[in-house]
Amino acid sequence: MPQHSREADAPADVFAWIDEAERAREQAGLVRTLRPRSAASPLLDLASNDYLGLSRHPETVRGACAAAEEWGAGATGSRLVTGTTALHAELERELADFCGFEAALVLSSGYAANLAAVTALGGRGALVASDSGNHASIVDGCRLSRAETAVIPHADPEAARKTLAAHTGRALLVTDSVFSVDGDAAPLAGYADACRARGAALVVDDAHGLGVLGEGGRGALHAAGLAGAPGVVATLTLSKSLGSQGGAVLGPAKVIRHLVNTARTFIFDTGLAPAAAGGALAALRLLRREPERAARAREVAALLHGRLTAAGLASARPDAAVVSVRAPSAPAALQWAADCREAGLSVGCFRPPSVPDGVSRLRLTARADLTGDEIERAVAVILRTAPAGAADLPQAF
Repeated sequence: MPQHSREADAPADVFAWIDEAERAREQAGLVRTLRPRSAASPLLDLASNDYLGLSRHPETVRGACAAAEEWGAGATGSRLVTGTTALHAELERELADFCGFEAALVLSSGYAANLAAVTALGGRGALVASDSGNHASIVDGCRLSRAETAVIPHADPEAARKTLAAHTGRALLVTDSVFSVDGDAAPLAGYADACRARGAALVVDDAHGLGVLGEGGRGALHAAGLAGAPGVVATLTLSKSLGSQGGAVLGPAKVIRHLVNTARTFIFDTGLAPAAAGGALAALRLLRREPERAARAREVAALLHGRLTAAGLASARPDAAVVSVRAPSAPAALQWAADCREAGLSVGCFRPPSVPDGVSRLRLTARADLTGDEIERAVAVILRTAPAGAADLPQAF
């Protein structure tokens, strides 16, 4: 019998389909790449989520270092085994107190926190009404919850009311507090009214509100008078305004106990590293002492928006610290961001599928520690590198 070479017997490239997918991304201008940065980047940063400028603040760094020295590099296990330290419990108590909730639960990321809240409070037979502008972590939480999911029009309390009223079982409404694409705030009062009328829970991702909105940065729910309300749960991240890493769920104590017993991204994940918990706790205490940082972040956002729109660019009015500037196309947005980078300015670039309306944007972070000169420099670079047609886009979003 003829002998076959091992090469002849080898199967065809099982990942050949990836080549076609990659070509399609390239043609659409949607290729994403990793760009490692140095510790001492020369770029002016308007791309990160370090809203209060605390990630490198000496107190935040000292808090992280001290925690690592005392507790070690890692949590060593899941929170229910060895991963809960006295430091985690301390952070949870202070987060809950600062934001105005009864209890808090710290997880390894804001993404994990959203998955935990939505899956544990959803489930078969439940309805999850989800704002169409919600973050991908909420979308994934809805998919994993096994609940019936109804995507409601963006920022539409009346649509939420009708959707909730049409369901006879357990229900919850989930929304970002500040939407990460355009930086607009959710109508929390209207959403809360819709939930109260139906007896539904309200779950709010306050990732972009903590540290920026509310009294001294206590968050969007605090600003809306909803912090600590019986039917309200908040999720947040420790990696934006607090400059560290991790996430948390805040709400009634019985909700937190329920998550401890049912939330898979809590039960089966290694606990947050002590250094991240220590850094976040130090940043939180700093924010308590310097509440003016929240107002400064909003002031910087307003300044950026005002200067850019006065020059004719299409920019959504920021409700917090996210400033969005529309681009004519995905390739134009990518080139615009690259040109800004070449000129010494780092900006975010949002393209499909990250943008729900399919319109590509630059996304700017209004950091509280930006000086007046840095703001003017950033505006000058953005205007100088703006692609053809950027000033012709409609101002109305």
